[in-house]
Amino acid sequence: MKRWIRIALIVVGVLLCIVLIGPFLVPIPPLEGTLPPEQLADPDSQFVEVNGLQVHYKMMGEGEPVLVLLHGFGASLFSWHKVMEPLSEVGTVIAFDRPAFGLTERPLPGAWTGASPYSTEAQVELAVGLLDALGVERAILVGNSAGGAIAMLTALAHPEQVQALVLVDPAVYAGGGSPALVRLLSNTPQMRRLGPWLARRIQTWGRDLVGLAWHDPSRITPEDWAGYLKPLRAENWDRALWELTRASHPSNLAQRLAEIQVDYLVITGDDDRTVPTEQSIRLSRELSHATLAIIPNCGHVPQEECPAEFLQAVKDFLSNRNV
Repeated sequence: MKRWIRIALIVVGVLLCIVLIGPFLVPIPPLEGTLPPEQLADPDSQFVEVNGLQVHYKMMGEGEPVLVLLHGFGASLFSWHKVMEPLSEVGTVIAFDRPAFGLTERPLPGAWTGASPYSTEAQVELAVGLLDALGVERAILVGNSAGGAIAMLTALAHPEQVQALVLVDPAVYAGGGSPALVRLLSNTPQMRRLGPWLARRIQTWGRDLVGLAWHDPSRITPEDWAGYLKPLRAENWDRALWELTRASHPSNLAQRLAEIQVDYLVITGDDDRTVPTEQSIRLSRELSHATLAIIPNCGHVPQEECPAEFLQAVKDFLSNRNV
């Protein structure tokens, strides 16, 4: 019996060594071919400092209303490239890259004090800070997926600056942050080392993720793929994505819907497999002052897959509000 206890203790000790020390022995090659965000910018790209971050944005049109576009997880302002110019016919349109995505600056741990710039709270303040930096008093926030959640949280925190909300397949009832166990493990020294390396897996499963977001992935063009992949050429994108994972947490938006007293437009594809269509329908029923638009034969990113129908829904909403 003593012999078996001794063997068991040896096995446990070896396993503990593997778990505690192994991650520090895994060779992690540096990212190759990455560039500073400014070197990847388009001719119409602009940068502005907001809350200590260099934020990448694009702006079209003039006057009111002002529409501010917030993309979803793993995306960038490229997500709006098919609808920005048509929307600019009715007012000013601003799209920007949320922290950890696109060409917005990606600070690393040690470069900030206080809350992480990748946290939900910091992203809300960044959205409002961008409005202030660009001299916008009130705006209609248009948010896709996780960007929809940030738009709603911004309306909760700063109702005086939000005129209305357009929620495009918003992540409200699910997908609002990393599970508690993941956040706990992400703060261990072992995962802080391995995390950025794990985040690089998006280079392989990202195509499946994008395909899942479209009703008909065969319609994704080479231009679309180039736009999706471009941010993966920005320096430190892997480390920033991991910091976002560490900082994210559930938003609890579903319990606060009654607090947001603005007009809503909820847009969803009828084949959204990322945020199931039923969740957007449910949201429209639980919100006051909500209009629902369901786009047929469309997935999670109607502004990309079904831009004409998306634009019609938004313009009808603006027209009905006499904006």
